[in-house]
Amino acid sequence: MLIAPDPSRMKAVLEKLVSFNTENPPGREVEAAQYLAEELKNAGFDVRLDQFLPGRANVIATFRNGDGPSFAFNSHIDVVPAGSGWAQDPFTLTEKEGNLYGRGSCDAKGPIVAMIEALRMLIAEPQAWRGTLIGAFVADEETESKGAKHYVAQDAPKVDLVVVGEPTSNTTVTAHKGSLRPIIRVIGETAHSGTPNLGVNAIFKAARLLGLLEDHHAEVAKRCHHLVGGASLTVTRVGGGHADNIVPDACEFLVDRRMVPGEDEEVAKKEIMSLLETARSEFGIQAEIVGYKPTTGGPTETAPEHPIVKASLEAGHAHGVADKELHGFQGGCDLVHFRSIGAQGTVIGPGSLAVAHKPNEFVPIQEFVDASRIYCDVARRMLHESGAGN
Repeated sequence: MLIAPDPSRMKAVLEKLVSFNTENPPGREVEAAQYLAEELKNAGFDVRLDQFLPGRANVIATFRNGDGPSFAFNSHIDVVPAGSGWAQDPFTLTEKEGNLYGRGSCDAKGPIVAMIEALRMLIAEPQAWRGTLIGAFVADEETESKGAKHYVAQDAPKVDLVVVGEPTSNTTVTAHKGSLRPIIRVIGETAHSGTPNLGVNAIFKAARLLGLLEDHHAEVAKRCHHLVGGASLTVTRVGGGHADNIVPDACEFLVDRRMVPGEDEEVAKKEIMSLLETARSEFGIQAEIVGYKPTTGGPTETAPEHPIVKASLEAGHAHGVADKELHGFQGGCDLVHFRSIGAQGTVIGPGSLAVAHKPNEFVPIQEFVDASRIYCDVARRMLHESGAGN
C-alpha cells in the first residue's frame, strides 16, 4: 500500500515556516532554512545548510537509494514583502473556509512543505524507486535568484530531473519568460532654468528616446511563444534633475525587457545598444547603458516530449487536476538555472499566481495536500522507469 500524506503534519510545518519573516527585500532566510534542515534531517536525509551570504542560506538534502538518476525538488524560502491590507497577521497561518492564509502560503512555502511531505513518502517506500532524491530549497528567488545561481555554480549534487515548486494550481508548466533590465542614462548639459536654451535638457531628450523604446516594444512583441505569450519591453523607473531651477544634465530610467524561450540575452542587449546608436545618429541624443540590474535570469523551456512532462501531466490528472494542458509563466522562476546544468524539469505547485504577491495570499488545503501526492507520483514514475524493479 502506498504511503499517504499527513495533512495535520503538513499544516503544522507550514504554520511554522510561515512564521519566519523571510521578506525579500531585505532578504533573510537563514532561520527558516535551519528549521527546514532540521525537519529534513529528522526525516532521514543527509542535510547541508549552505549559508553563502550573511543571513542568506540554501538547504540541500539528499537520499541515495541505489543506481539511477538524481531527482530534485526545488523551491524558494524567501517571500515578497507582506505590505498592508491583510485581514490577519501575514506571518500567522490562518485557516478559513478550506484555505490557508499567510505570506508565502502558495509562493512558495506551501510548495516546499508539500515537497518535504513527498520526500517523506518516497523514502518510506525505497523499494518502489532507484536513484538519488534531492531537496534544494533556496534563497532569493524573488529578486535575483542568488540561491539557485549559487547552487548550480557550486559542487552541489548533480541534478538530472527537477520539479520546481511555484503556484500553478497543480497544473504543469514547462516554459517561462526571462528578464533583462538595463539602466540607461541620457546625458544633457546644465543651465539656469531661466535660460534653458543655454543647456541641454536631458529629460526632454529622454522623452524622445522613450518614444523609440515604445516603438521597439511593438516589434519585439511580435515574437510570440505559444505557452508564455509575447516578448516585451517597458520602462518601470525614471528619474532626473537635482534642483528646481537647473536644467537637468542627466536622466536615468530602467528598462524591463521580457524574453521568451528561444530568444538570446546577448542579442537582446545588442538590439538595445543599436537603438541607442540610432537615437544618437538621427536625433542627437547622447545615451549610454550604465549597468544591468540583476534579475532572476533568462527564459527557458523543457521539450514537451520529454518523459518528465508526460509524468507531470499524468500525476496531476491522477490526483485531481482536470486541466491536461501544458502551461507557461509570463514571469520567471528558478527552472532556468537547473536547465543550465542539464536538468530536465517542470514547474508544479498548489495555489494560484492570482493571489501570490497580494494581501491575503492563500493556498487551498485540498490543492496543498494533493500537491504532495503529485510530487511523489512524478518522482516515483521517473525513478521507477529508470531502474527500480529491473
